[in-house]
Amino acid sequence: MTGDPDISDALSFEQKSEKMRTILRSFESVAVAFSAGVDSTLVLRVALDELGADNVVAVTGRSDSLARAEFEAARRIASTMGARHVVLDTGEFDNPSYVRNPTNRCYHCKTTLYTRLAAFIRDQKIAVIANGINADDYGDYRPGMEAAKEFGVRSPIAEAGMTKQDVRTLSFQLGLETFDKPASPCLSSRVQYGEEITPKKLKMIESGEEFIKSLGITECRVRHHNNIARIEVPTSQFVMLAASEVVARIDAHFRSLGYQYVTLDLRGFRSGSMNEVIAFVKLQPVS
Repeated sequence: MTGDPDISDALSFEQKSEKMRTILRSFESVAVAFSAGVDSTLVLRVALDELGADNVVAVTGRSDSLARAEFEAARRIASTMGARHVVLDTGEFDNPSYVRNPTNRCYHCKTTLYTRLAAFIRDQKIAVIANGINADDYGDYRPGMEAAKEFGVRSPIAEAGMTKQDVRTLSFQLGLETFDKPASPCLSSRVQYGEEITPKKLKMIESGEEFIKSLGITECRVRHHNNIARIEVPTSQFVMLAASEVVARIDAHFRSLGYQYVTLDLRGFRSGSMNEVIAFVKLQPVS
């Protein structure tokens, strides 16, 4: 069936890359849901190569859950590529189901985004919406993918069976600056499930992560648990936070943001760690 992902390892890297190009050529015109991450940047680059700038538009959803640095990166990268770039205000905070932060929060967020995108492509007479889902994403808990399916959003990378490593390899070959960019999911993913999401909390998280990165940490997450900030950094970089003066600076900064307690997760950085609790809590999705 068209649009179904082929996540087998039967194809070589070159075959998967060509299959992705073939899929994109079949679209005729496309709106790429563009976050400036490694996946959506590759989709945008290849779409421009295969369809031409007149038939491609990069669309970024703007909200409090998108870090300012990521939004600016999206504007800059789209401009550098010569892509038309459109910004849509998503307004997910108007949706009580999203604000309540159930385990399927991502579904409500993506439903809001794709509703706006669907209206946009109808108005602009664009054939297809495409996202940057890759084959590895099917092994994680991603309720937003259900929303994509409901709106007929295409995933050319996943449909070609390309893994995250394939994406990084092809991005490197194409000279994309994002080839080794760490994942940067939305700020709302840092708030524990069941705790209401507010713009204030997201600003606390964003400021906290910016501060940790200013210390030379390459990758981090600030997980928000009411009045507790749980900091995740790679275990290899724990030593960078061990000096007493650094500890004092971190404590002072996070307290100034409104956190009462500041902790370092001894398991280290791991993407999607908030999903670890799903099997242990009874937080029902909100329909």
